[in-house]
Amino acid sequence: ALSPQAASRGAFSSGHGHGHGHSDPIDLPDAPPTGDLQPNAGSGKVLFLDAPSGLAGDMIVAALLDLGVPLAAVEEPLAKLPLEGYQIRTPRISRSGIAARRFVVDVDDGQPQRRYREIREMLEGADLEPKTQRLALAAFRRLAEAEAAAHAMPVDDVHFHEVGAVDSIVDAVAAAAALTYTGAEIVASPLPMGRGLMHAQHGPLPIPAPATVLCLRGVPTVDGKSDAELVTPTGACLVGAAATRFARWPAMCPERVGWGSGTRHLPDRPNLLRVVLGTPLQDEDGLVGEARSPFVTLETNIDDASAEVMAFALSRSMEAGALDAWSTPIGMKKGRPGRMLTVLGRRPQAEELARVLMAETGSLGVRIKAADRIERPRHIRKVETPYGAIAVKVAEGDGLPRHIAPEYEDCRRAAEAHGTPLKRVYEAALAAFDAGANS
Repeated sequence: ALSPQAASRGAFSSGHGHGHGHSDPIDLPDAPPTGDLQPNAGSGKVLFLDAPSGLAGDMIVAALLDLGVPLAAVEEPLAKLPLEGYQIRTPRISRSGIAARRFVVDVDDGQPQRRYREIREMLEGADLEPKTQRLALAAFRRLAEAEAAAHAMPVDDVHFHEVGAVDSIVDAVAAAAALTYTGAEIVASPLPMGRGLMHAQHGPLPIPAPATVLCLRGVPTVDGKSDAELVTPTGACLVGAAATRFARWPAMCPERVGWGSGTRHLPDRPNLLRVVLGTPLQDEDGLVGEARSPFVTLETNIDDASAEVMAFALSRSMEAGALDAWSTPIGMKKGRPGRMLTVLGRRPQAEELARVLMAETGSLGVRIKAADRIERPRHIRKVETPYGAIAVKVAEGDGLPRHIAPEYEDCRRAAEAHGTPLKRVYEAALAAFDAGANS
């Protein structure tokens, strides 16, 4: 298969690969990221990805670290992956007079390249925070489906070259972890598209790469007026999976700003990504900013599929990035019993989720409706139990009673590993949380 991301690592002659910026970058005195942003500090707020020069996975991570996401928030999930032979650096530079941060992954020689199936199994088997895991899986699946469509091959057989390398996996998982750490709604600017040709492993390819365009289904794009690759496949699949809506500038009061630098020389612009965390503005009716809901529900009625097929369809929807999925018993025409499958997702994912439902169930159509939802602020806390560390979701604030829920996947793995009932693991996690809260 053709390489979907070589441009972001210098294997192509253009893109966010090695080089200089609009003006040569100046190294600034080394200083670690402040890391002063608290978990879920963006709950109820907007995180805007402002990308006039395009973006790549490493630029997203760098900008979020500059915003205040602690380095530990990306290092801890990365340490749970079976990856070796790499080191992370986060140097500060000045580009076009703007202080920014970079996210650099130095990789030892001889690293393997991986198929999508291997990456999916790696992420599913890692003890990642559930939202981080879902976003990383959704991003890689989006890219794998794009590669499969571009090269007419099964999704599981897609062989990533650059994206399957260690540095690209680190970029994608680190970006997923940093984005979910903020707890904010992700809004992105329309993405600029470069033009021309780039040199891939198997010959020249048009800019943007075929897989990049497919990753951007549902994402607004504009002419970047540049003979270079401005958006890499990793950047495209992350934005496609994470962003709930798009705007040239959302209605908000900015509170924090972070700058992430790429390394490619762009002669007509600084190679920088700006992220802005802010509070969305409300009109007199209490509606936030743009009235268009960032969420959608997808529904389809089924009366000719087995329970196993419908359960698998809902599972595949969650893997594809759905926020929730469920089924409801209904009565259909001619008195036949059936079930309505419902999926909640982000608006840019609507087409992809509809394709999953139709492919898995054989349905001839899917209804799509705008949906609003109100979320309580929540955070994840790890507790130590006799069965190992368990993540506990804690929702509190807003004048409502505190709600505590051990994460099911952690409890399931612990119960299987220790041969003990699931309920006992749940009780141990709750007891450990109470003990910590009262100490």
